[in-house]
Amino acid sequence: MSKFKKKKGGELPAVNTASLPDIVFMLLFFFMVVTVLRDSNLLVKNDLPKADQVEKLKKDRSVYIFAGRPSQRYQDKYGKEGRIQIGDKYTDVSSLKSALAETRAKLRPELQDKVMVALKVDEDTNTGLVTDIKQELREMNMLKIIYITSPGNQVDN
Repeated sequence: MSKFKKKKGGELPAVNTASLPDIVFMLLFFFMVVTVLRDSNLLVKNDLPKADQVEKLKKDRSVYIFAGRPSQRYQDKYGKEGRIQIGDKYTDVSSLKSALAETRAKLRPELQDKVMVALKVDEDTNTGLVTDIKQELREMNMLKIIYITSPGNQVDN
């Protein structure tokens, strides 16, 4: 009669999976919070001009205006002339004020008076279209304009 008995098998105990759903939901919420969704679908061709002195700016108070010819898949419907895009819609120069006012209203109230307009203009776009956009911006008193470029040197290309 021995007091000590040997275990009858060297099996490992089962893994406790009770906290697994908690971990899965925590990861799900993490990825939902940190994922950035695309704001708009680009309808215009957008080969940006090159610049050798570029600076990264904050996006929180910017309104983006895209200008250029329609992309290949939209040329049958909209033609090959330069167009203006704000958000997911084409806009012409005459309705640019209302589209900008609508986009400005979507910003936080404290930033609506400090709006920067970011122009993403295709390098082959007619200068007259850019001049018309800038004239409309002057009339709306949106005087802070940034031109978005891609890094590089235009002379090298």
